[in-house]
Amino acid sequence: MTPDEALQQAVAMHRAGRFAEAEQFYRVVLAAQPGHADLLHNRGVCLQNLGRLDEALASYDAALAVRPDSVASLCNRGAVLKDLRQSDAALVCFERVLALQPAFLPAINNRAAALLALGRYAESLRDSERVLQHHPDLVEALNNRGVAMKQLDHPEAALASFNAALALRADDVVALENRGALLADLGQHAAAVQDFAQALRLAPLTPYVRGALLHARMHCCDWHALDEDLAAMQRGVNAGERCAEPFVAIASIDAPALHRTCATTWMRDRCPPTTQPLWRGERYRHERIRVAYVSGDFRDHPLSQLMVELFERHDRARFEVLGVSFGPNAPSGLRSRVQRAFEHFVDVRDRTDAEIAALLRAREIDIAVDLQGFTHRARSSIFARRAVPVQVSYLGYPGTLGAPWMDYVVADAHVIPEGREHLFAEQVVRMPWSYLVNDGQRAIANAAPTRAAAGLPAIGFVFCSFNSSYKITPTIFDIWMRLLAAVEGSVLWLLQSTPAAVANLRQEAFRRGVNAERLVFAPRLPVADHLARHRLADLFLDTLPYNAHTTASDALWTGLPVVTCPGEAFAARVAASLLHAIGLPELVAATLADYEARALQLARTPDALNAVKMKLAVNRNAWPLFDSLRFARDIESAYQLMWDRVQLGQPPVGFAVTRPEQESFA
Repeated sequence: MTPDEALQQAVAMHRAGRFAEAEQFYRVVLAAQPGHADLLHNRGVCLQNLGRLDEALASYDAALAVRPDSVASLCNRGAVLKDLRQSDAALVCFERVLALQPAFLPAINNRAAALLALGRYAESLRDSERVLQHHPDLVEALNNRGVAMKQLDHPEAALASFNAALALRADDVVALENRGALLADLGQHAAAVQDFAQALRLAPLTPYVRGALLHARMHCCDWHALDEDLAAMQRGVNAGERCAEPFVAIASIDAPALHRTCATTWMRDRCPPTTQPLWRGERYRHERIRVAYVSGDFRDHPLSQLMVELFERHDRARFEVLGVSFGPNAPSGLRSRVQRAFEHFVDVRDRTDAEIAALLRAREIDIAVDLQGFTHRARSSIFARRAVPVQVSYLGYPGTLGAPWMDYVVADAHVIPEGREHLFAEQVVRMPWSYLVNDGQRAIANAAPTRAAAGLPAIGFVFCSFNSSYKITPTIFDIWMRLLAAVEGSVLWLLQSTPAAVANLRQEAFRRGVNAERLVFAPRLPVADHLARHRLADLFLDTLPYNAHTTASDALWTGLPVVTCPGEAFAARVAASLLHAIGLPELVAATLADYEARALQLARTPDALNAVKMKLAVNRNAWPLFDSLRFARDIESAYQLMWDRVQLGQPPVGFAVTRPEQESFA
């Protein structure tokens, strides 16, 4: 075949969308004309459409070497870099295009997407609005605008953008995924299920949508396809596929090895380590160790409810403590208390991850503590830039982050037993009792509601579980229904979530032969009032594979006993950690059969239950769980050891913090 014939075939195949064949013919022509800019560009287009991004980038680079000011090649090169998650380099391409043609809308639209990836949401929004002024029906611009609005905390405007995109193109997978994620954030999980399911039908390999669908269904207690969903997710994660975000994995499957695989895959895809770390081995010589706590939840949120007294209790003679807040600044008493607790507090909501990392480096922070992990609003790339000598994962996420740039995870001997360190990318630091800190000053409202006001029967045993609905599994629910059947007049008191979850749980109770009215749903209340109503319950029943964490702490703080069964993973062992730290190991069951038997025995034996409640009342103030001052000294000992190793030029290594009096609590 002559080069002219090959070119004719290349053009025909290209126009027909047969990119693999077109690319082969372009290669034949380029062998005869290696420096032809148009052919190099067209071959790059084919490779880009085939997902062969590195080769496409090389082809565009070759085209630009011949024709440096080609707007088309520059714009496509930027799009490839954006897809390769090299957003800074992509932005340079788009800026260069716009310097040549300031009104070139494809470059403006692509720049909006690159700015989104860089966390520059306000700038991205301006670009999207500019594009939409000229092309109000451009679905890609509507998607970009929606994401920017969501990140800028304008959910109604974001939803309007996604709705507009889907009105124009009902099968747009990106818009379906975006709207599903927004609806899930708004607590509209049943609607999110519809969007995620449609996206999965249209494009089964869409990254992370399978896990998003599973998690939305779990929020709705929709278990009709649960076994199949779990099996598919497990196969995908183990194969290294991008099928679920790490939080979905820990919430639904009790398999710590799988959790590490899932986290590693996510980090490799979304947050690779920088090739140019901001901290390059310098050893700071500060009079006090500088610790920065980094979070999007310094607000009326369970994390701040647990941690605020720790911030207040830090030894200011030895530690200089900074709060770095990238979350909402919703005014509340807790938000104000958190801000006052820090020596320095910086609101960085409007800064990019790169700018926040630069701030940590400029302040010469010794230890940065990531309190977010993979939870909502996580900004892992702050830490991927390695701005700080010591980086620690704590509290927000109960599992490994799978990241080579995270040095330590704070745990204890119960959540990460000896011999399981290989399941964590971080070095394991074990606290003497529970890893979970508590605020020993949390207010409980003086007056608990009456049973009638709470919707509870006047008499009868009250089993309680105030965990989120996604933590309830069919296996656990089976046990709960057997307990209701075995204890006459008893009820199960649950936290009210979505209407779909309430309806589905009532239906599941009916299927198990239990009157659905024996499920009572508690509306959400201010924290002090919520804590007070725990006094109406008799026994808290834990969930598996995702235990009660803050909810178990709440129950114990109010004097309500918790029965748990630990699993294998960190998230499945937290309640056991709390119970050991408050001197109630007898409430930790070895198996689910034992869990059921213990709950039944306590429900049927008032004297035994009263004895447990009396022991809990005594231990609450005597045992370490709610002693935040003790916890502050312990975690400071951990920070000191981490810092000492850096000063000696030694790599991170796992260790346990011990106390001389620890054995007295055994």
